[in-house]
Amino acid sequence: MNPTISNFFEIRGNLSKKTETIIEISGLIFLLLIWWSVVNFGLVRASILPSPVKVLTSMSELVASDNLIDNVNYSIKLNLFGYLESILIAIPIGFVIGLFPFFRSMFSRIIGALRYLPLTAMIGLFILWCGIGANMKVQFLTLGILVYLLPVVVQRIDEVLQVYIDTVKTLGATKWQIIKSVFIPDVISRLFDDIRVLVAISWTYIIITEVINMQDGGVGALIYQASRQSRTDKVFAILIIILLIGFLQDKLFQKLDKVLFPHKYA
Repeated sequence: MNPTISNFFEIRGNLSKKTETIIEISGLIFLLLIWWSVVNFGLVRASILPSPVKVLTSMSELVASDNLIDNVNYSIKLNLFGYLESILIAIPIGFVIGLFPFFRSMFSRIIGALRYLPLTAMIGLFILWCGIGANMKVQFLTLGILVYLLPVVVQRIDEVLQVYIDTVKTLGATKWQIIKSVFIPDVISRLFDDIRVLVAISWTYIIITEVINMQDGGVGALIYQASRQSRTDKVFAILIIILLIGFLQDKLFQKLDKVLFPHKYA
């Protein structure tokens, strides 16, 4: 069935997959045409906003001369290690705080306040504590994710419906059985979506930390070097690559979500 104009503007409406794909491609082409036109007609200097063609050609230079592949792999490795460490810390601590009123009363306000930490101002402390190597960057990234993820774990525990808890209690379940059969599967399945969203935040912190000790490499170091050389075409190319990596990571998380938690899509 072909969509009508009214379908396109229906409140919370749905379009077919084919129609969505066509609109997405059209939107991308439209933005690229605007970008090309702005530069081609001299509305913005090319030194400030390079043309799409110049950005595209600079990618081959990044691969050949700037070890783009190795730098991307290094940043992805930092991202992965920081994510795994923050998850391993946030989930058990979040469960303890969220489940037991003693620990909730003791730490909940502190956990909530952590989100207001000016993390970028703490880089000097992390250098003092961990040096300037990869370990410092991973620990900084871990904290950057942790301050957002930990309160979310507590929130997800609060969102577990009481009817599920009451049901297993009537069956004689112990506290551990309630946690294992109700809280863990319910919280983890919904927490996976939160972890996926936080991937975007992690790339921000990666860029910040990689400017320190740039000899280690990473896309953050590449962006800084390109900026110092006034190569805005390279800067835009690296930013586009980061967007593509983030997009692929998001798709991977979506696939894993469907495999690990099929009941959400039943």
